[in-house]
Amino acid sequence: MKKSKRYLTAASKVDKTKFYSLDEALNLIKEIAKAKFDESIEAHIRLGIDASKGEQQIRATVVLPHGAGKTKKVAVFSDNEKEVAESGADLSGGKELIEKIKNTGVIDFDVAVATPEIMKDMATIAKILGPKGLMPSPKNETVSKNIKKTVEELKKGKITFKNDETCNLHQFIGKVSWPVEKIKENYEIFFEAVKKAKPSGVKGAYIKQIVLCSTMGPGVKIMV
Repeated sequence: MKKSKRYLTAASKVDKTKFYSLDEALNLIKEIAKAKFDESIEAHIRLGIDASKGEQQIRATVVLPHGAGKTKKVAVFSDNEKEVAESGADLSGGKELIEKIKNTGVIDFDVAVATPEIMKDMATIAKILGPKGLMPSPKNETVSKNIKKTVEELKKGKITFKNDETCNLHQFIGKVSWPVEKIKENYEIFFEAVKKAKPSGVKGAYIKQIVLCSTMGPGVKIMV
């Protein structure tokens, strides 16, 4: 695919043989990002895992101190009216909300949280929510007995990260317009969570390479 003149100009300022420090990389990315919109800054981490082995799959959660981009629209599924009212969710309901989604297929939220008691009823819309990655699950801590706390964490920037089939992680860590310190803090919290998620069966180097980039910009390798 032919690269744009803007991309080629930005790429010419990146030393492909160099591994930058985190501060150097973030400052460079901010300098060369010239798109007409506020580009996201992303971290791409290549892992030394075997993605074909279930026990080596990476799936974990972490709260980014400065958020994960846009504020998530949260839906709560619970038959406890008091709990629902106090949750702070954007959308909430019990069996009637499940029935509405089942009949219309309309999904107007970014993440779903459910109480353990209502999960058996959620099975009827699993085929609707599942393909979009919206089905509540204990693995990503969206099945919860403390709905209010869970919603608060999601609103503050709690994210779930998991490796893809090529053994890579991809994560938003900030916006080009943000101060370097905020982007850096988000990255450092995310990176620590990735290290803690290391499967016990991994042999050799767990984190092989880290590349940072803006939405429209070239990759900048940083020191592991």
